[in-house]
Amino acid sequence: MIVPSSSFKIYLAMQPVDFRKGIDGLVNYVSENFDLDPFSGAFFVFRSKGRDKIKIVMWDGTGLVLIYKRIEGKGFYWPKLVDGTLTLTKAQFEALFEGIDWRNVTTPRYLKPQRPPSNPTGASHPRGQRQTHE
Repeated sequence: MIVPSSSFKIYLAMQPVDFRKGIDGLVNYVSENFDLDPFSGAFFVFRSKGRDKIKIVMWDGTGLVLIYKRIEGKGFYWPKLVDGTLTLTKAQFEALFEGIDWRNVTTPRYLKPQRPPSNPTGASHPRGQRQTHE
């Protein structure tokens, strides 16, 4: 399985597509229906009408990649059928691919670490400086 890094965009097509479409048909579908660049390196996820199959198309920099999965049981969880796409996080995508209800998966927001404030009293010595004794 090719797993996207958290820097990749992952788009979920909200409507089922004709699963007779191959890689070129899905790339054309992205271009014509979503106004997105299928060669951007993003992952585009499509479902079948029966909810038991997904196809994923992405450009890896050298060629197009098509991933096809059929799941047993109830099928993949999908949002309400409306036009357009939905952007998924990496965690949501991984849950979807495993057949887990990804709609309840949230990714915590992490803040960029801040530099600790400098100590105006000089009570402690910064790392890397040696303390001299008289």
